[in-house]
Amino acid sequence: MCTAATYKTKDFYFGRTLDYEFSYGDEITITPRNYSFHFRHSDKVLNSHYAIIGMAHVAGDYPLYYDAINEKGLGMAGLNFVGNAVYAEPVSEKENVAQFEFIPWILSQCATLEEARQKLSVMNLTNTQFSEMFPCAQLHWILADASGCIVIESMKDGLHIYDNPVGVLTNNPPFPQQMFQLNNYQGLSPKQPKNTFAPGLKLQSYSRGMGALGLPGDLSSASRFAKVAFTRMNSTSGESEAESVSQFFHILGSVDQQRGCCEVADGKYEITIYTSCCNATKGIYYYTTYENHQICAVNMNHENLDTDSLIRYPVLAEQQIHFQN
Repeated sequence: MCTAATYKTKDFYFGRTLDYEFSYGDEITITPRNYSFHFRHSDKVLNSHYAIIGMAHVAGDYPLYYDAINEKGLGMAGLNFVGNAVYAEPVSEKENVAQFEFIPWILSQCATLEEARQKLSVMNLTNTQFSEMFPCAQLHWILADASGCIVIESMKDGLHIYDNPVGVLTNNPPFPQQMFQLNNYQGLSPKQPKNTFAPGLKLQSYSRGMGALGLPGDLSSASRFAKVAFTRMNSTSGESEAESVSQFFHILGSVDQQRGCCEVADGKYEITIYTSCCNATKGIYYYTTYENHQICAVNMNHENLDTDSLIRYPVLAEQQIHFQN
């Protein structure tokens, strides 16, 4: 399961947690402007496009992105949507896009969220597999830039595109139900509560933080949605890069998954494998891993973005501790 969020100070930030019981061998992957995209249902080869940076599993020199941003500041991430995701068969009247190439298809061609909306209006998201070894993952997507955020869900009754005013996405249930559940928490506040229970009772706040009493703290996707929506919508920080990045990691850290707390099979536990924070304005991909909480970074603009080969950096997963004496 996973959680994604957006955050804006002076710059625009976009990122996610990837929560699972094992890794497929992920790498920070830069797709430069002249890498050739052979989209599965198109006769055309896209030889020139926007550069992309994100976390991907590279298979056969193809970047299977989990989350990414492009050089124009548009970000996109796919999150598990098991039991609800349904993709279509190819059709002749629309532009067919295989599920596995959805992120690069958008980020390689769209500079803004508005341009992405236009591409989505003529798209048919298909059930085409990458290979026999990689069947279609059941996903939905968050797509955002500094101007706003949307959610894309392909279901049995068609493709749905929703405006996302909280800038957060987790997993099930579908997005409208996730948003509806926030009605249950409208009385919560970062401020200390006032006694509205009964004026005749002398009630007191015996602890700090009681304004948010009732905010979910379990690891289910519905609870994580409410927790991060509350955290993100009430977050405040300075506008410097260090303050913004730090605050973003704290926002997603509110739903970190610890080994042993979410058992998915006998002796197997879901953990937060990595957390990403992309400065979409500057093209910097920050990340931490379960074992390594030191923030690491790859800046796409420190590379030659006019090449035609993928640029790959291994994830630094081993804990790095700074000794002061």
